[in-house]
Amino acid sequence: MARETESPEITPGNMPIMYHLRELRDRGLKSAIAVAIGTAIAFIFAPQMLELLKAPAGDIELQAIELVENLAVFFKVALAGGIIISMPFLVYQAIAYITPALTPKEKRNIYRILPAVTIMFLGGVAFAYYIALPPALNFLLNFMSSVAEPQIRISNYVNIVTRLIVSVGIVFETPIIIMLLARMGLVSPQWLAKRRRMWIVVAFIIAALITPTFDPINQSIIALPLIILMELSILLARLVYKKRGEPAPAET
Repeated sequence: MARETESPEITPGNMPIMYHLRELRDRGLKSAIAVAIGTAIAFIFAPQMLELLKAPAGDIELQAIELVENLAVFFKVALAGGIIISMPFLVYQAIAYITPALTPKEKRNIYRILPAVTIMFLGGVAFAYYIALPPALNFLLNFMSSVAEPQIRISNYVNIVTRLIVSVGIVFETPIIIMLLARMGLVSPQWLAKRRRMWIVVAFIIAALITPTFDPINQSIIALPLIILMELSILLARLVYKKRGEPAPAET
């Protein structure tokens, strides 16, 4: 009687495509539930959040042109708040999916780093709100205002402001994510340092995409912190980098 052939052991290197698709589905579902819970919490504070979003523009009267525009903006602000609340969990799910071959110790390191991810994200949100938004809005509201007085739709205003705040918050997490990847040996400080010039170009491209204005001054306000964040990323990577299979540096 012929022996039964043993099934090959499934490892991160030989996982079938259906396994990856199922994992992507499961992590996407968990992320969607986290955003839904965060959005439900943000619903309570949506009116106060709208007032905060208006503050950087000063004394401005927003217009609602369509019948359901105010309702749509209310939901959009709540959704943005839900994304901000659930961001640490979303980052964890993304890292865990991209790097499935994590050891138990590396998984613990991800949990340890989540508070830093939260702090950096909130730091980016604060930078966008207090530093980047006021000059950008001032430029947009006063550009050729003597020729035509701006009548700003509330949906347009909220779209621009929330996109800038959330985008800058995400980008500010770059040093923490790169430090984690360096800790796992997936990127090296030397590899990062060789791409400094490329990152400068990328920083200005990102700034041009997320900044509502087209002038170089406001774009530089976003791009310069991104360049500094890359230098911080290289420094942190040097502190924690280990080659794959080598022991990690001693905990400080």
